[in-house]
Amino acid sequence: MPTEAQVSVASDAFRLLSDPTRIKLLWALLQGESSVSCLADLVGASPTAVSQHLSKLRWAKLVSVRREGTFAYYSAADDHVARLLVEALYHADHQVLGLPDHPADRPRLRHEPSTTVTRNGH
Repeated sequence: MPTEAQVSVASDAFRLLSDPTRIKLLWALLQGESSVSCLADLVGASPTAVSQHLSKLRWAKLVSVRREGTFAYYSAADDHVARLLVEALYHADHQVLGLPDHPADRPRLRHEPSTTVTRNGH
């Protein structure tokens, strides 16, 4: 079983990812570093709203920021964020597009149970 600290951090990440704008922001940041104004254009939100979302994502260590003078450039924090988002979107593809399951030989996560529970072929 994961520790309480691990469960707490994972729970916080999922809670923050429950917002569609944050999913779009993270997807944009997976393409590369970006500024608030550029991200606002990409996701169709005001710079103020984007800044607030990024602040929460930074708090959860899902994004990082690099400052250059008065400008701030955001990026996804690490490869874990990319994998988390990609898996969530793969799951969405299965639900929305009816795509087939992934190969059974995919690498297992360190904390993943050795016996995979399947639901509807997944």
